Amino acid sequence: MNLIRAPLETPDASLAEVALRVDRVSLSKRLWRGTADDGAEFGFELEAPLRHGQTIAQTANGRYVIRQNPEPVLEIPLAVAAEAAAVIGWAVGNLHFAIEAQPNRILAPDDSGLRQTLDRLGIQYHSVVEVFQPHRLSAVLAGHGLFTAKPPTIVRI
Repeated sequence: MNLIRAPLETPDASLAEVALRVDRVSLSKRLWRGTADDGAEFGFELEAPLRHGQTIAQTANGRYVIRQNPEPVLEIPLAVAAEAAAVIGWAVGNLHFAIEAQPNRILAPDDSGLRQTLDRLGIQYHSVVEVFQPHRLSAVLAGHGLFTAKPPTIVRI
């Protein structure tokens, strides 16, 4: 068994890809095991979870790439007014579901409770099967300069 502690920083993209297929829940963990399509076994002891598409190892013949399994999700189009988008955010967030926000749509887990809420509010959605990569809140906020270690300044008037 091959022990993996981190993804490769500079994989050779010219090598053939050997997929290691994994579900989203396992991929979010730091300790797990998996088997690649060619039968190679891997154990993972990671400082941070891996992501879909990362290369974890390579040989002279190929590179081992994490491929997250597609899963049923609800696709909620965002071709709506800002107020409607806020309602969508509230509806999904109020049920404590993780989301993958994209420029023109939101992906959320396909759940009967979420379907009922969206139906009740008249919000359009479609069921699709895709690789679902929900955002990690701190990473999203930090990447946009919205999260800092320094507390906000309070101005009194």
